[in-house]
Amino acid sequence: MKRKNRIHSDELRPEYDFDYSKAVRGKYYRRLLKEGSNVVVLDPDVAKAFRDSAAVNDALRSLLQAARFSQRSTERSRRAARKRATA
Repeated sequence: MKRKNRIHSDELRPEYDFDYSKAVRGKYYRRLLKEGSNVVVLDPDVAKAFRDSAAVNDALRSLLQAARFSQRSTERSRRAARKRATA
């Protein structure tokens, strides 16, 4: 079967009527600032590891909790070492 030759044109279909005279610049800007939206783009190899944004959030919360725990235990050991050194 042969493919039919397609005619490439620079014109859009009639149903694509973009009327930029009604456009509003920064229409959602204030809302984004108010809600504190933040977009993070994951690398493809990282994105494959997570099924959705909730899974990413859970993993990051676990990482934060582990970091806080390890930081607390490090601070305690420093204090104990200082007390032993001064005694």
